[in-house]
Amino acid sequence: MSEQIENVGAVSQSRYEQIVAELREVVEQQTQGSFTIGDRALEIEPMRERGGGQQVAPGQELFTVSETLHRLAEDIGLAYRTVEKARWTASRWPKDKRQKGVSFRVHRVLAQIPDEAERFATITKPPAGKTRWTGDEANRRVGRQVERPASPQEKITAIHHLARDEDVAAVVTTDFLKRPQVAAKVSSEEKVRVVEEFTRDEGVATAAATSLLRRPDVAFKAMSDDTARFQVNSAQAERSRQALDHFERMNPVAPAVRNIDRTVEFLDLVTAFHAFVAAAGRTVPGLRDRQLSEDERTIVHQNVAKVKATLDWIETAVDTGKVDMDDELAAILRGE
Repeated sequence: MSEQIENVGAVSQSRYEQIVAELREVVEQQTQGSFTIGDRALEIEPMRERGGGQQVAPGQELFTVSETLHRLAEDIGLAYRTVEKARWTASRWPKDKRQKGVSFRVHRVLAQIPDEAERFATITKPPAGKTRWTGDEANRRVGRQVERPASPQEKITAIHHLARDEDVAAVVTTDFLKRPQVAAKVSSEEKVRVVEEFTRDEGVATAAATSLLRRPDVAFKAMSDDTARFQVNSAQAERSRQALDHFERMNPVAPAVRNIDRTVEFLDLVTAFHAFVAAAGRTVPGLRDRQLSEDERTIVHQNVAKVKATLDWIETAVDTGKVDMDDELAAILRGE
């Protein structure tokens, strides 16, 4: 057990420390080599300033500069981007400001700090609790994504970076929402927004709404919304109208049913007449020797006018088949 604790990988702790010391010398040599490449590239093509006195960043070189750097990269067997970044990094660190024991990579990352005084001071002070700069600490300092995220926000950023592809994001989201603990932490507002996003497709929305409305408590709460209730009622009426229209166009018995409907309408009308006459026959005799007030007589006369107008409308409909009413009749029936 003690042997496993003392070992680092397949080597002992002491051997590991020897390797680290050896490789730090190699990294220092590489750093000096990268700065030498940058310095020579700067000698061939000094940095150009654009409007506002800012240096041109890598990837924004003028065409002639780019051509020269491409030629230099090919002649020394390196990638163009390697030469370009080395040149820019060297331009940000004068020789007396380059920090011994700090890798070229850290120099390159911290070179993004705009203010020179701040940049030169930062590299001399490793982060709190650290003895030296690392690539991740440099990235944290300038607000870039780290390779080994530690804080929740860094982990979130890493997930977003890995899930930039839409297919990957869809699979990751599905897997996360399968975890009850994760789904429980999503706010109601966010859940509603996600459901709305997922149901943009009409087919998916129809299936989801049908499934939800089969739950009595959901249906009850949904119908408390005036707009939702109106839309459901309108949909039911439209569905009935479409079904009737399809029946009348396609079913061979539709003409006979229409005749029956007409017969029913005739019977309804005759029944209404009989009901009115019967009601009047029961009520009018009760007015014998009774003097109605002026207001009562006015109301009765207004309703008699409505009945007369309605009877005229019925006669016109029976004789001509036209059921449209004029504005005057409509106003009378509305009580205006």
